[in-house]
Amino acid sequence: MSEIIVAKSAGFCFGVSRSVRMAEAMLESGPALSYGPLIHNADVVTRLASRGLRVIASPDEAGPGDRVLIRSHGVSLAEEEALRSRGAEIADATCPNVARIHRLVREASAAGRGVLVIGRADHPEVRAICGRCDGARVAADAQELEILLNSEPDLREKPLTVVVQTTQTEENLRRCEFLIKKWCTNAEIFDTICSATSTRQTEAIKLASECGAMVVIGGRDSANSLHLAELCAERCANTQFIDSASALDIEALRGVDKIGVTAGASAPEWIIKEVLGKMSDEILIQENPAEETAAETAVEAAEPVTEAAEETAACVEEAAPAAEEAATAEKPAAEKSFDEMLEDSLKTIYNGDRVSGTVVAITPTEVSVDLGTKYSAFIPTGEFTNDGAIAVDEAVKVGDQVEAIVVRVNDVEGTAQLSKKRLDAAKTWQVIEQAQADGAIVEGLVTEENKGGVVVNVNGVRVFVPASQSGLPKDTPMTQLVKTTVRLKITEVNRGRRRVVGSIRAVQQKERREKAEAVWSEIEVGKTYHGTVKSLTSYGAFVDIGGIDGMVHVSELSWNRIKNPAEVVSVGDEIDVYVIGFDREKRRISLGYKKAEDNPWAKFTSTCSVGDVVKVTIVKLMPFGAFAEVMPGVDGLIHISQIANRRIGKPDEVLNVGDIVDAKITAIDNEKQKISLSIRALSEPEPAPRRERRERTERTERAPRERRPVVPEEDALVYEVSETGEAKGNIPDFVDDDAE
Repeated sequence: MSEIIVAKSAGFCFGVSRSVRMAEAMLESGPALSYGPLIHNADVVTRLASRGLRVIASPDEAGPGDRVLIRSHGVSLAEEEALRSRGAEIADATCPNVARIHRLVREASAAGRGVLVIGRADHPEVRAICGRCDGARVAADAQELEILLNSEPDLREKPLTVVVQTTQTEENLRRCEFLIKKWCTNAEIFDTICSATSTRQTEAIKLASECGAMVVIGGRDSANSLHLAELCAERCANTQFIDSASALDIEALRGVDKIGVTAGASAPEWIIKEVLGKMSDEILIQENPAEETAAETAVEAAEPVTEAAEETAACVEEAAPAAEEAATAEKPAAEKSFDEMLEDSLKTIYNGDRVSGTVVAITPTEVSVDLGTKYSAFIPTGEFTNDGAIAVDEAVKVGDQVEAIVVRVNDVEGTAQLSKKRLDAAKTWQVIEQAQADGAIVEGLVTEENKGGVVVNVNGVRVFVPASQSGLPKDTPMTQLVKTTVRLKITEVNRGRRRVVGSIRAVQQKERREKAEAVWSEIEVGKTYHGTVKSLTSYGAFVDIGGIDGMVHVSELSWNRIKNPAEVVSVGDEIDVYVIGFDREKRRISLGYKKAEDNPWAKFTSTCSVGDVVKVTIVKLMPFGAFAEVMPGVDGLIHISQIANRRIGKPDEVLNVGDIVDAKITAIDNEKQKISLSIRALSEPEPAPRRERRERTERTERAPRERRPVVPEEDALVYEVSETGEAKGNIPDFVDDDAE
C-alpha cells in the first residue's frame, strides 16, 4: 500500500488567503475590479470572475467610483496614484511582507542609497517594488548579479540596499549574498523571503528526500510553486508539477511506497483535495480496498493546511523569530513516529511556556486546544484577543493552529489554562521595540483621550501620544481622533515601566516631506494637481497639492468679481488646480483655478460687436463715469460724457447702482479687455435751428467758459481704476463746455 504524506504548510499563504477573502467580501456588495490576476491560479481567477471580479491591466480601465482590489503582489506608486486620480476606490490587499519591502526601498531611495532586488524582473511583485523607489537594479540569480556588478562597477562602491522577492529560495539568496559581501563595500542585505515560503520549501526538501514520488500543486505562473517543483525535482526524480487533478499522472505513482504532496501559495484547498481524492481513489483503494478509511483521512488532512500556512506567515517583519524557528524545526505530524508522538503526549508543561496546538472546540466562554500532550488545554475568551470588537468565533475556527502562553497548570485535573492575548502582547512588544530601533511606522486604534494627549492601542499595547504629537492644530479637540486608525512612530519604549510614547505628527511630517519632494521633482508650469483647500485669506486660498501648499490668488479663483475667496471655495474642498509659476529657492508655488474655457470675455466677443445695443447693470459710480456689467464677469465704462444728452456734474444725477439700462457698445479693446459704452448715443437730440445756435454762441462768448473733459472715441478705453476709485492713465484734455 502507498502512503500519502501532505506537507503541513501546503496551500494558500497568508497574503494570498487575505487577498481572496477581501475579494469575496467586496463581491458581496457588487462587481469589483482586480488590478492584475488576483493570484497565479487560473481556476481561482475564473471562479472569482464568474462572481463579478473583472481583471484590469491598466489604471485607464478604472473609472470614478470603481472598487479596485490591489492584489498581494502590490503595485507601483505611479499605478496607485493613477488609480486614485481616476476616482477609483482602492482596497489594498498587498501582502504585509511585500509592504515591508516597499518601505525599505522607499527609505533607501530617500536616503540616496541604491536599491538591488534579487528576483525575477518580469514578476509583478518585483515590478511593484521597483516602482516604489528610484533606479532599482534587478538580478534573478548569482549569474545575473555577477554580470550586473561587472557592467556597472559603480554599484560596488555606492551605498546599496538589497531586498529579495518574497518567493525566492534561501539557496539563491545565499549565493547572491556571497557575491555582494565579496564585491560591494557598503551594502545592507535584508532577508525578505516570506517565512511561510521558507517553511514551505524546508518541508518540501525534507519530503522529497524521503519519498519515492513527489506531487507539487500550483499554477505555472506562480514563482513560489515553480521553486518548490525545482527543489523537489533535485531530490526526487519522480516529481510531478501539476495545476489540477486532471493533470496528475497516476501511473507514475503506482507501486511507490511513500508519496509526498506539497502545494504552492496560490493553490486553493479544493484543488489540493481533488488531487488527494484522485490519488486515494485510483491508488490506495485499488491496491488495498481495506484501507479506504486511511485514504479518507489523507483527503481530510488537506483541510487545515491553509490555516497552518496562514498562521506561520502572520508574524511578519521578524516579530517572533523564535516561534518561526520552532515551527521550522517541528516535524509535520504525519511524519512523526509512534514513539515520538507518545513522548510528546507525556510531556510536562510549565507556567510561562509557549505552546502551540489545534483548536478542537469553541464555546461562549472558552476555546479548547489540543496540545498533543496529556493536558486538556483551554483559552478563556477574555484571554484570546486584545480586540474587544471581534468575537472569538470570528477570529478563530475549529482546526486552526494557535500559539499561546501557559498561564496555569493543574496536574491533578490534567488541565492547562492558556492566554493567546498575552503572547500576542509579548510579540507586539518585540515589534514595537524593533519599530523604534528601525524608525518604522506602526498602526493602531485610538481608544481614548487622555490628559495631555490620546492613547493608541497597537495590538494590545497602550501607546501614549502627547497632544503636541497628535498631528492636530493647536487647541483642536482631540476627541475627533478617538475610534480612528492612525499611523505613528515609536519615540520612547520602557518595557519595565510598560511605557510607550509615539508620534502621529512625525509620520505626517515625514510623509509630507516625501510628497513635497515628489512634487518639486516633477513640477512644471501648466501641470495640474488634485488638491485640498487648507486655509483662506483675504487675498486668496492655500491648496495642498501633495505635501506642499500653493496659493491661488483671489483673481485666479473666478472670472467673476468676488470680494472673498470663501465665495468660491471652502476649507476642506478638493479641487483641481494648475501651476502658474513657482520659485524653487523660496519654495513658493502660484496656482490657478479658473478655467480658460469659462472665460467670459471669450463669450462676450463671440456674441457682441461694436454698435450692438445691450442691456447692462450699473455696478459702480465714479467721478468720471459709471461701470456697468455687460454679462457676468465682463464690465464696460460709460464715460460721464456718454451718460446723458445734457451736461451733468456727477453720474449719480442720472444713474444709481443696480439700475438696468440700455447702452450702445462704442469700442472694444481685445488686448486690454476693455469696453466703452454709451447711453447718450441712444438718445441724441435733433440739431437746434441755426438762429438758436447763434444765440447760444453769443451767450457763451459773453460768459466765462466752464471746461469739462472730452474723451475722443479712440482714447475712451485708456484708463485704470484703483481699489479706492482713483482713475489713472491717459485722461483726455479739457475743452469748452459747449463743444459738440
